[in-house]
Amino acid sequence: MTVSKPAAHQSDPANRARLRWRARRGLLENDIILTRFLDAHETELTDEEVDAFTRLLDLSDNALMDLVLARKEPDGDVDLPHVHALLQRLRQA
Repeated sequence: MTVSKPAAHQSDPANRARLRWRARRGLLENDIILTRFLDAHETELTDEEVDAFTRLLDLSDNALMDLVLARKEPDGDVDLPHVHALLQRLRQA
């Protein structure tokens, strides 16, 4: 029996649309930062970077803003190397 892998982010337009929709936030500053980042980099994101982005999107708006503005560093479920790497890219954008 073979198990099918989920479609990669870049090969599935529905996944890309879902990520972009989730990037829309209640806090305008987050919305602007995340949308501009996706505008500039969405087509080049790896599946690992999409995973990191998704983990960040699971956070509350205030917690996400603290991470993006480097007021805090990731902890708990988001304290992963690929999340740190994506945060560095977000902070430079």
